[in-house]
Amino acid sequence: MLNHYPLWKYIILVLTLILGIIYALPNLYGEDVAIQITGTHGVTVSESTLIDIIHILKQKNIVSKSISLTNGTILARFSNSNMQLYAHDTLLKTLGHNYVVALNLAPAVPSWLTMIGALPIKLGLDLRGGVHFLIEIDMNTVLNNIHKQVIDVFIQELRKNNIPYTSISKINNYGSKVNFLNSSICDEALAKLMSIHRDIALIKKGKKYSIEIYLLDNKLHAASNLAIQQNINILRNRINRLGIAEPLIQRQGVNSIVVELPGIQDTARAKEIIGATAMLEFRLVNEEQSEEHSKITSNSEIKFTRNGTPILLYKQVLLTGDHITNATFSTDEYNQPQVNITLDHQGGKIMSNFTKDNINKLMAILFIEYKNSSDNIKDNNLFLKQEEVINVATIQSHISNMFRITGLNNRQEARNLSLLLRAGALMAPIKIVEECTIGPTLGMQNINQGLKACLWGLIAAVLFMVIRYHKFGIIATIALIANMILIIGMMSLLPGVILTMPGIAGIVLTLAVAVDANVLIYERIKEELSKERSIQQAIYQGYRRAFSSIIDANITTIITAIILYEFGTGSIKGFAITTIIGIATSMFTAILGTRAIVNLLYGNKLIDKLSI
Repeated sequence: MLNHYPLWKYIILVLTLILGIIYALPNLYGEDVAIQITGTHGVTVSESTLIDIIHILKQKNIVSKSISLTNGTILARFSNSNMQLYAHDTLLKTLGHNYVVALNLAPAVPSWLTMIGALPIKLGLDLRGGVHFLIEIDMNTVLNNIHKQVIDVFIQELRKNNIPYTSISKINNYGSKVNFLNSSICDEALAKLMSIHRDIALIKKGKKYSIEIYLLDNKLHAASNLAIQQNINILRNRINRLGIAEPLIQRQGVNSIVVELPGIQDTARAKEIIGATAMLEFRLVNEEQSEEHSKITSNSEIKFTRNGTPILLYKQVLLTGDHITNATFSTDEYNQPQVNITLDHQGGKIMSNFTKDNINKLMAILFIEYKNSSDNIKDNNLFLKQEEVINVATIQSHISNMFRITGLNNRQEARNLSLLLRAGALMAPIKIVEECTIGPTLGMQNINQGLKACLWGLIAAVLFMVIRYHKFGIIATIALIANMILIIGMMSLLPGVILTMPGIAGIVLTLAVAVDANVLIYERIKEELSKERSIQQAIYQGYRRAFSSIIDANITTIITAIILYEFGTGSIKGFAITTIIGIATSMFTAILGTRAIVNLLYGNKLIDKLSI
């Protein structure tokens, strides 16, 4: 039968619309001003922390809407920003630097919606407000560290093969010079090293019996790319602790990273979390000499624990934290806490070579942080180095890529240490060279302007369709409203989709595309009526013959949007993704949706005249 849909098609359409309404609904509830508390330096947030915070707020007569602990993060909601700021200042002074106390915005969505994953659309920086950072990586430190690792391996190879050398000195362009007693020893060392390390430039200086060692350009380039990627991953892990929805973290240029944090209000705390560069070093404890000795040898130096206890360490770094692939907490056979560490292949080899000759000696883990030494982002004194011995353990056996740290005071210390080791280490200090803050007021203004644009676009389209196509225009309007609901629902549901100002432009564009599809269908119906076809035939042929034109036009638009998404960045991607979603929903509503309504009103009925 012409112009007839089976019941199952109507059921699918209704269910789709209901799902769209449910997932679009969270956008009506707005957001609460909130404070988020997480731990730093391996400190965990627990139920006792929650109780302490509730007690602190109660003492200061600070009333909160709710306080909850979820996945190691405490979220306190407040009725207004004044109460939020007062609570923030109070908790910041009370809790100290072991906790991140960040101002934030939390969706005020009912629990029954969050249980099914219904959350509001994630807004970009230009709509929600927030902070933009341009971060520069100190590549000089990266390449020096890489070269130092290479030289350490060379020295181990020379010692392993009993090849003596007189001295090692650093030279320009990330190179080192190794001096030998005579030409024959120099030739022996060169032959041995060249057979092992083919990605390093080795140049013999005959007159001085020395070998100059340089990193090749491809190795320098690979090290730079690795540093950028590792820093991006670690920065993302840090920012996730702030609870920021869908932050933008991407590479820009040769040695820079762009970080955009929509919705964050406490920019100083975000800057502190991002700007700190944490690194780990495994070193041997110098037990032959006391840290109180008046003359400490040149190969050792004093470091301190968190409690201020001095420990004398050898300067040679055995291993760095970037070789750690995993660290977990457990208990041994005596129910004592321990941390199980897994190293990568290279780290396992280094650890194996070292520990077989140092059993029963003490090994320390040194935690190093580089923080911005000035609040002025233009200050060239980039970093303030802070060091702390976080653990000293006895090497109990010959170990390789898997070993355990014991001798810990309690389980909490073991958990904190495993978290710290597992968090990862940046390969070099970083500097925030550019900072731009967009206030929530400006973001709200952008939202209002975007909503006005959508509203006026919708009104213009509705007026045109109703005036031009009468009753069929009303049907197109219903489809247009359904299309809007589905776009909002899809954008709320899909992970990684962020709405920006260009994204709003994409929504307005897709509304026009949706109307265009209905115009093609209705004009085709009118054309069929002018050929004196029956009303049922005209409706059927109108939808059937306009279909190919609509598909062709939309496919070309989708292809263009995909290209924009693939090669664009930031706001361009936002425009592309809303365009793709909008076209998909507009084809669904403009073709299937209007056809279902038309079939319901006119299908299998004797109609004398169409209101079109």
